[in-house]
Amino acid sequence: MNKTQKYNATDKMSDLICDNYSLLMVMSRFGLSLGFGDRNVKDVCEAQGVDYRTFLAVANFISSEPYAYGSGSMDDFSVPALMDYLRRAHTYFLDFNLPLIRRKLIEAIDYSGTNDVAFLILKFYDAYVKEVRKHMEYENGAVFTYVDGLLQGRLSDDYDIATFASHHNQIDLKLKELKSIIIKYYPEKENNNLLNAVLFDIFNCEQDLASHCQVEDYLFVPAVAQMERRLKNEQ
Repeated sequence: MNKTQKYNATDKMSDLICDNYSLLMVMSRFGLSLGFGDRNVKDVCEAQGVDYRTFLAVANFISSEPYAYGSGSMDDFSVPALMDYLRRAHTYFLDFNLPLIRRKLIEAIDYSGTNDVAFLILKFYDAYVKEVRKHMEYENGAVFTYVDGLLQGRLSDDYDIATFASHHNQIDLKLKELKSIIIKYYPEKENNNLLNAVLFDIFNCEQDLASHCQVEDYLFVPAVAQMERRLKNEQ
């Protein structure tokens, strides 16, 4: 891990949140709740059964420049804890955030089936969500099952983490096209507050998804690759 990390185990958890409010999402995906008073990161995590090293690895990663972060060594965090974080993130996107944006979008574009641009926007959004679901369900199934096997000392003859990494597409890219359709082509209305608000949510979702993919690419994948090398050397 980068030795000049921004946050440390002895820092107050409340200071981290106030410094970078996006860490609220990291807390949620680790299953950490609010109401921790002035306790530090290590104490808050241990009191709620979370590996504090893994929490700090993710918190420091998304608060820094990913490409300069470090090697993602599995010695710096718990791979099972990171997988649990990623699974919770998938549940957040698929079961909460993306459905919520869809409901807001329908309200904002006054979808009735007669507006061609509104129909295109919703059709495009639904196709995008289908793509995200396919992507994340593959990870929940094939990838995490494979890593669970590695954690139990089982190597695979026909799969490795490099196979996943080589096909790991950035699932946030299609949102750029959706934003363009809304910004450039949705008919002007007297009051755009609802549409602007949902567009703001889409921008946030795009950034969140990009950060999620970077955690997989720069923390998870290198750590799993290191685990593969160790198992091969042992066997």
